[in-house]
Amino acid sequence: MKKIIALQVYICCVISVYAQEDRAQPAPPPLNFQSKSEVVNDIAIHYITGGSGRPLLLLHGFGENWYVWNRLLPQLSKKFTVIAVDLPGIGESGKPDNGYDKKTMATNIHGLIKKLGYKDIFIAGHDIGLMVAYAYSSLYRNEVIKLALLDAVLPGIEPMWSESSEKKWWFGFFARPVAPQLIRHHEDIFLTDFWSLAMHIPDSFTPEEKKEFIRAFSTERSVYGCLQWFKSFDQDEKDNSMFAKDKLLMPVLTIAGEFAAADYLGPQVKTIAKNVKEVIIKNSGHWIIQEQASQVLQTLLDFFENPLSFR
Repeated sequence: MKKIIALQVYICCVISVYAQEDRAQPAPPPLNFQSKSEVVNDIAIHYITGGSGRPLLLLHGFGENWYVWNRLLPQLSKKFTVIAVDLPGIGESGKPDNGYDKKTMATNIHGLIKKLGYKDIFIAGHDIGLMVAYAYSSLYRNEVIKLALLDAVLPGIEPMWSESSEKKWWFGFFARPVAPQLIRHHEDIFLTDFWSLAMHIPDSFTPEEKKEFIRAFSTERSVYGCLQWFKSFDQDEKDNSMFAKDKLLMPVLTIAGEFAAADYLGPQVKTIAKNVKEVIIKNSGHWIIQEQASQVLQTLLDFFENPLSFR
């Protein structure tokens, strides 16, 4: 009997170990894509890349990593060389103690792009990635051909910033010192609930997407890093106020969910850029890539493939 019990315990331990290892495995990139990492300014930046053509940099948002673009990557890679990063602070990228203001993050990602040998690029950013994409385009104006900004709001650009941010209670919560302690070790429960707050179509995330986003958010120091994105908003407000004094000249596309940023993203971006087109993604909340992937894909292709700037 003791041997049987010991064997049962051993089997349970083995199953537990394999289950933990399975949870810890990053999602594989699509076919013909590679997972890579480069050290820039002493920070490891993980990214996946594939395709051919002009480089297209993809920047994800909070509660996600590069995998947010997974549904779009096969089609995008037919037209562009795609570089989809894990922002510093999550997943397989580094989680430094500081440097989470969007100007610094943009500088580090620019270092990655230079290391890869690219200069003139397209950029698309969603959520926090939108904020980094704007900082990148402001800092390196002559190196960004076109810019797509997906469903978020830019810190410090009024009046939209105050009107929108006041409604988003999590902006304040994430900046509280106690927030990491409340979230850590409860990442799965937290993210599952958080996604639902801004989702118009229920259960828009696939099981694979949920698993990967939770895994990336649960890696060592990712909760710390991701919350630092929000704690840096005060500095972002100051930086964006300076950037906005010189409007962007490249074509800029705003893509907003009908039930999310539709009311304020386009008008806000028109205050900081001269050449702006607005697209509203119908029947979608904030998670537009998951809620309406085909609409978002076609919008991005129409924008980046069209050689003409809109007027």
